[in-house]
Amino acid sequence: MVSRIEIVRADITTLAVGAIVNAANSSLLGGGGVDGAIHRSAGPELLAECRTFGGCPTGEARLTAGYNLPAEHVIHTVGPVWQGGGHNEDGLLASCYTNALAVAAENAIRTVAFPSISTGVYGFPKDRAAGIAVAQVWKAQQAENQFERLIFCCFDAEGAELHHIHLAALQA
Repeated sequence: MVSRIEIVRADITTLAVGAIVNAANSSLLGGGGVDGAIHRSAGPELLAECRTFGGCPTGEARLTAGYNLPAEHVIHTVGPVWQGGGHNEDGLLASCYTNALAVAAENAIRTVAFPSISTGVYGFPKDRAAGIAVAQVWKAQQAENQFERLIFCCFDAEGAELHHIHLAALQA
């Protein structure tokens, strides 16, 4: 099987995939941005399940059901807060993608959609984040045979364009 990497401009809560990735905060109890939108769309059962985890450290990932979402599952990962680049932010962000894909693989999830993790209120530079995201997903796509589709779901044109630039550079 050859997996495909796609870039779409959409609301991640509308995608009918095996799992969407939530750019969560460390409590996993909802928040703003993508996290808040996912919690609102999934319904109160998502919050109830997230409470059972007792949080999640930065860079790690946890799996829940999708509840009222069209996605079957949600993989919650906590991205780093940008602090200028000298606090292992790049490595922690890469871990978000790596660990989310590991959770998907362990649970036989074949289609995964990612938002742009840490680029909202956490302030990670968008271009730098897109480069890390694309590199990690590309690496997984090259190494794993189990993913059918790996999707970058960008909310705006700028995010989509940055992901396209980094993907094109790897494909060249």
